[in-house]
Amino acid sequence: MAESDPQDALDAATRATRGLQCLSAELTARVPRLLEAMRSVGAGLELHSTLDRICETAAELTQARYAAIGVVDERGPGLSDFVTHGVPQEVAEAIGRWPDGHCNLLGALIHDPAPVRSADLSGDPRPAGSPPGHPRMRSFLGVPIQVEGEVFGNLCLAEKQDGSAFTDDDLHMVRVLATEAGTAIGNARLYEAARQRERWIDGSVAVTTALLSGGDADDALSVVAEQARRLADSGAGVVLLPAEEGGLEIAAVSYEDPASLLGVIIPARSPVVRRLLAGHAVFVDDAATDGRMVTQLARRFGPSMLLPLQSGGRVLGALATPRSRGARPFTKTERTLAAQFASQAALALMMAEAQRDRERLAVYEDRDRIARDLHDLVIQRLFATGMMLESAQRGSPVPEVRDGVGRAVDELDVTIQEIRTAIFALQQEPAEAPTGLRTRVLREINMAAVPLGFKPSHRFVGPVDSLVGELAGKNLVAALREALSNAFRHAAASRIDVVVDATVTLGDGRGAVRLSVADDGVGIPEGGRRSGLRNLARRAESLGGASWYGPGLGEDGGGTTVVWQAPL
Repeated sequence: MAESDPQDALDAATRATRGLQCLSAELTARVPRLLEAMRSVGAGLELHSTLDRICETAAELTQARYAAIGVVDERGPGLSDFVTHGVPQEVAEAIGRWPDGHCNLLGALIHDPAPVRSADLSGDPRPAGSPPGHPRMRSFLGVPIQVEGEVFGNLCLAEKQDGSAFTDDDLHMVRVLATEAGTAIGNARLYEAARQRERWIDGSVAVTTALLSGGDADDALSVVAEQARRLADSGAGVVLLPAEEGGLEIAAVSYEDPASLLGVIIPARSPVVRRLLAGHAVFVDDAATDGRMVTQLARRFGPSMLLPLQSGGRVLGALATPRSRGARPFTKTERTLAAQFASQAALALMMAEAQRDRERLAVYEDRDRIARDLHDLVIQRLFATGMMLESAQRGSPVPEVRDGVGRAVDELDVTIQEIRTAIFALQQEPAEAPTGLRTRVLREINMAAVPLGFKPSHRFVGPVDSLVGELAGKNLVAALREALSNAFRHAAASRIDVVVDATVTLGDGRGAVRLSVADDGVGIPEGGRRSGLRNLARRAESLGGASWYGPGLGEDGGGTTVVWQAPL
């Protein structure tokens, strides 16, 4: 759109008013009214009311019964506004729709921007096709509204009240008003373009703030999708990230039915994906019929913008803003602003990623320090304490003291194993947690092998990783740790079997997971402590499960089998 320079507008108005010098005395008397109308044009930025005033003034100055201004839509074919004067409300409602600007005299003024004057429209073929209910009009005067050669619309007058034809003097007057109308439309468009740029800038700020706030990455991507949809006035906002198997995967959606889009992968064979990953924007007039759009989802949408999220030569993903089918296409200005928004969002994504990397590095360093302190300080001191206790045990003549010290040494060994488990967890990357239930069970069995002096056997029944929920799995691992600790401290076992069965069905039909830890030890003596077993029972009952014990693996049922189960 050409920008309206105030001096250019003044020069145009001056050229147009030169013809007023030769007007008749009757029309010259109306010049103050014309000048007042020209002054009021610049009184505000609300375009529709300004065009209303121009229509009214043009009809008054030329003694026309009807006046109208059609404004060409800069975003596409047709008219963006149509202002009338002299048409009663009931007649306007009967007509029911604006002219489209493609045909009739309005189309002639747009496509061939030259004044049109007719004494009798009944003999002119161009008005043919007027909608039903349109008022009968004979005399007609129309001039294009343009600034520096660009047509903004047209100003039309019809049906001179005295029944005569429009004169040259009328044409001079209307040209002046058309110049002012062009200035008003140009200024309004500049104002709207400035507001549009301001909205996109505010949207970019909101996206940057969300991405750098340190919150959840998925929430931040959702902000990008929501802002893009709002600013582009599109039917959906979609953020796509590179998929592991190639192509682009929809990672965040702002849409009336987001579940139908989220997680969909656009394959790498798509020409659009190849263009986006190469860092090029793709603009589609109609996604439903464009052969480059290879997914079924494209059939839902019409005009679409697909923009690479690119910064520093690196493509992080893509941003799509499709409109519904039949919607207007995106203008050049909208495409430019959307591309700038995508670049800003990509930069914010990179900054957020760098910030998260720094935070993860700080966490890793802190975890390494804690693990080193536990290994180098705490475990060494516990070892030293255990050796001192063993020395005291050997030197004591009292059996009770030796037994008590022996139990304390055993407890220290268990504590050391638990600390080693903690060290192992600290040395894992956070991305690795939570690991599968199978892996966590095997880790507990391997850790228990050190104090036991042998490795318990194990067996898994059913797909434990996919069936057992996180809460049940977490408690099962804790129950296994308790059962193995009890076997080490009290059972004096030489064999332990661990079974995790995810195919158990409870009495009420619910699926459950069952942990069985069987040993060939001394069994549970009458009157012995039951605190560990009570802990297992409470843990199971809190989940709606149960825990019990029975005979073990020894001859004649010697030893103990501890069973713990909970709903999946």
